[in-house]
Amino acid sequence: MAIKDLVAKTEIERGTVFRVLYTLEKSGYVERLPNKAYRSKFRRRARLGYSAPLAGTPFRRDVLKGLEKAAQKFDAELVVLDNTDKETGMVLDNVKVFLEAGVDLVIEFQPVETIAHLLADRFSSAGIHVIAVESLIPGTVFFGANNYQAGKLAGQTLGRFANERWEGRFDKVVLIGSSLMPLASKARTTGAKDGIEELVGALDEERIIRLDGQTHVETSRAAAITMLNGLAADTRLLISAFNDPSAIGALQAVRALGRERQVAIVGQNGTEEARAEIRNPDSPFIASVAYFPERFGEKLLSVAMSIIKGDKVPLAIYIDNVVLAADNIDKYYPTASQPSSLLEPALGQSTPD
Repeated sequence: MAIKDLVAKTEIERGTVFRVLYTLEKSGYVERLPNKAYRSKFRRRARLGYSAPLAGTPFRRDVLKGLEKAAQKFDAELVVLDNTDKETGMVLDNVKVFLEAGVDLVIEFQPVETIAHLLADRFSSAGIHVIAVESLIPGTVFFGANNYQAGKLAGQTLGRFANERWEGRFDKVVLIGSSLMPLASKARTTGAKDGIEELVGALDEERIIRLDGQTHVETSRAAAITMLNGLAADTRLLISAFNDPSAIGALQAVRALGRERQVAIVGQNGTEEARAEIRNPDSPFIASVAYFPERFGEKLLSVAMSIIKGDKVPLAIYIDNVVLAADNIDKYYPTASQPSSLLEPALGQSTPD
């Protein structure tokens, strides 16, 4: 700031402002710039809050690891709180902790959308910026996937498989969604259906089976077992799951009933378990749409620091999804015997209309 600006803001006499600045400069607290403006040399480290389920899936663990590593790089403090407990009152206690810690910004990863909106409102009321991971919440900066497009990639992969391996002949499309994430789930399953139809033609509603996997292996496995028991043993199925745990649950059900040859499964997230199945030539788990959560940290911290500095950032930062399949998986996730060289970062920026 220039002296005249400081005089206007403080309403202190110009000579006094000059003497104070001179003293602060000599003491090492401010510096005088070539344009004769002054700036502070004393800045506290940025303090960021991260509220998320800290256990349960490899995806969540990879995001946290990336954030912790990036916080060190950006010399920022990271206050981490677990919001695994689904009781609204207990999750809201995290708001108080962050306020008492004096965080500058909160990165919120809350799978239950109703709670996510409530948390974001509390932070907004307190004047704290929020980056919402995975959940599109008004008043926050969104970071995550375009769920419709991610679902469409999965559907296109299944459609190509059906055309190439089964000459386009299959009986049912199974869409495993999640009631825990209604908006994201609906977008992914709609995208999957549209992607399949692009390759095989329009699907009658009677050929579509919708299951609620609730993002979990066990719930998805139980739902898939019930479904499979109600179908003939030779029924050919194309299965698109909301995430890899749901896809793994469906796979377990398929294997338990010995129906691997009649099924093709595509998941979402590109987790370690999914990658192991993709590398298995006998597995019906043919692909997973990758999100690269291990790379989230640096991008999130970069956006957070820009927001704290007052820079303009897009309202939505979308990641670039890649379909991991047998023919490309080693490029993105080399095995121990291969050189550790990933392709270009799978993160991009865009602003929705």
